[in-house]
Amino acid sequence: MKLARINEYQCGPVVIGTGAAGLLTALSLAPMPVVLVGTGAKGSSDLAQGGIAAAVAPEDDAALHAADTLSASSGLCDPETVDLVTGEGALRIALLERFGMPFDRGQDGTILCGREAAHQVNRVVHAHGDGTGAALTKTLWAQVHKADHIQILSPAVAEVLILEQGHVCGVELASRTGKIRLKSEAVILATGGLGQLFSRTTNPDGVCGLGLGLALRAGAELVDMEFVQFHPTAIDIPGKSPNPLATETLRGEGAVLLDHRGQRFMKQIHADAELAPRDVVARAVYRAVKEGGAWLDARASVGDVFPDHFPTVHRLCLENGLDPVTAPIPVAPAAHYHMGGIATDRRGRSSQTGLWACGEVASTGLHGANRLASNSLLEALVFAPLVAADVKALGMKPRSMLPQSLIDRVASEGAITVSVPAWLRQAMYDGVGVVREEEGMQALHAQLVDWRPDEASERNLRAAALAVVTGAIGRQESRGGHFRSEYPLTLGRFNHRCYLNRQTIPGLAEDDTAYESKDVSHV
Repeated sequence: MKLARINEYQCGPVVIGTGAAGLLTALSLAPMPVVLVGTGAKGSSDLAQGGIAAAVAPEDDAALHAADTLSASSGLCDPETVDLVTGEGALRIALLERFGMPFDRGQDGTILCGREAAHQVNRVVHAHGDGTGAALTKTLWAQVHKADHIQILSPAVAEVLILEQGHVCGVELASRTGKIRLKSEAVILATGGLGQLFSRTTNPDGVCGLGLGLALRAGAELVDMEFVQFHPTAIDIPGKSPNPLATETLRGEGAVLLDHRGQRFMKQIHADAELAPRDVVARAVYRAVKEGGAWLDARASVGDVFPDHFPTVHRLCLENGLDPVTAPIPVAPAAHYHMGGIATDRRGRSSQTGLWACGEVASTGLHGANRLASNSLLEALVFAPLVAADVKALGMKPRSMLPQSLIDRVASEGAITVSVPAWLRQAMYDGVGVVREEEGMQALHAQLVDWRPDEASERNLRAAALAVVTGAIGRQESRGGHFRSEYPLTLGRFNHRCYLNRQTIPGLAEDDTAYESKDVSHV
């Protein structure tokens, strides 16, 4: 059998992912020549509506922001990481201002700050109302396109990390015209979360845990994998994926949740009602949906100004036959953000030499068991320059740019997205969704163990899914984004983070050990 030819290139740092974390990491690596790998599709950063949490208001400060982050985390934050990130918030907003980010401002020119759940003060900055994510990525892309040290290799999908003597030394990519192997002393994963592993999610196609699978199969440690945040108010449209998001800011502006009887139900569940922590609201909405449905009613609180104040949500509603000005919006919880990920230190280093992670794919210790609203974009903006600084400090060998012919050839191809099997998405939502129980998780684990895909991307999906299920089975309590019906209490003996690797995940190690000893010279 004739083997397909694989083109191999030596290069500088490789950044995989073109959301906020990947774009800013690539920019911050200047003047080193950087290869920025993307699929050509939009990621979660583009869809972010809530905004960026940062202590820029006169009545706010970093210590108060840190206190709110710790309070929302259900006890598993790393306090030093929390102080680091919240302390850098104002500086990162200033950086974006220099880049030309069009923040929403008051008549006096100061940046406006909105209120979201579990924040004591107005702290969340926006751009174009609920279009913050799109504005952020557009701003960063404008800088990338002006940067002569960045080469964009897209569309391509990372399939396997290359190891030599047990250390990461590059990545193998799949493009529509063949495999590409990039040899590098530094690979930075910024591939986002895993929402598309679930049948209801706000994450776009392709955001399905591929980076987690890559890292796990290469020997890196993962942590907090059981903690998946389900956004309480995804717009519930049958068959729609991703589910459009009804931003939390709507509840901050006074929108209320109604059950199938038209009755408001959050006031009886939590003192903060609709502004309770997301896990509390998500479980309440989940129960309401099972009992007949849940709706978000913004008619009295927002009303006629809905199109101006929330243009993205308004457009999404109208596209799906809904008018939020005149009727409540049907909602359901959807996988939205993953607090777990590749275990990293405060420089973004993973446990595997040669591999860094930034953004949602990483688990830095900022979020604990329950992310504070709008802290995710801030985390990416803070850690991207820290990762870049650490890579630059290595003193890597100078490398040439990739051949322009390669860049042009790949750029001429269509976008690539990895499809997640429908059975897997439904099984994950049912088995490790908003409410979990032992029997369902064990059945899901057995399904995953029996599934033996041949394609590299599906093997990465399987690895990520197994890690989530293993973490959830092992945590016999309820905490933050992890709720078990038979263990509804938070227990002191689980007041720690849970680390996983390839050898500690049942059903994974025996068919993926070959990747640890993979030597590029023998491929």
